Amino acid sequence: MRHLMNPLDFSVEELDQLFDLANDIEKHPDKYAHTCEGKKLATCFYEPSTRTRLSFEAAMMNLGGKVLGFADASNSSASKGESVSDTIRVISCYADICAMRHPKEGAPIVAAEKSRIPVINAGDGGHQHPTQTYADLLTIRSLKGHLNNLTIGLCGDLKFGRTVHSLVNALSRYDNLRFIFISPAELRVPDYITEMLREKNIPYEEVIRLEDKLPELDVLYMTRVQKERFFNEEDYVRL
Repeated sequence: MRHLMNPLDFSVEELDQLFDLANDIEKHPDKYAHTCEGKKLATCFYEPSTRTRLSFEAAMMNLGGKVLGFADASNSSASKGESVSDTIRVISCYADICAMRHPKEGAPIVAAEKSRIPVINAGDGGHQHPTQTYADLLTIRSLKGHLNNLTIGLCGDLKFGRTVHSLVNALSRYDNLRFIFISPAELRVPDYITEMLREKNIPYEEVIRLEDKLPELDVLYMTRVQKERFFNEEDYVRL
């Protein structure tokens, strides 16, 4: 059984196949309308979400499947103290696959260890967001025609933005890339990301002003300030 916890769980070759399939689904949706007939997706969202949760649910229904789950931890037994491990054991009895979002980093990994069905990480704290990354890679490939030989700017909250962390990790496997990180010092990209780039000899810059680097970019990835990751309102307003 295979889970999806981070964007490196699929090889570059597998991603090429996945993106080709996604393009075919987009062009010929009727061909896939019954692919998941008789299957159920559980969406276990311990953290608020609009786009990610509805994207999962719409995709499953478009493929002929059904959806169950919860959109807020307060609507589940987590509000009574039930652990992620116990919840996934129960969910495994009712669904064929689970998409989980959780505010704590690593929670979907804990779920995958106890689950009897595949688990997809739909975002865990400030850590990873693999399915958003795959959607981003598909978008870049669709617009540019390739994922190699690009200068990519990432702007905004690079400290807490899990989509940024996942995207940089995934793109680091492609050839001749250069990253430009654009943020205030308080929201700069974490050290483990820049250390990974140095180890792979992938060039990068860290700057504050977008205007200075915009003409050099092939792609600009904008991300909002992650208000929910701040300890208090004062720090959020200040930034």
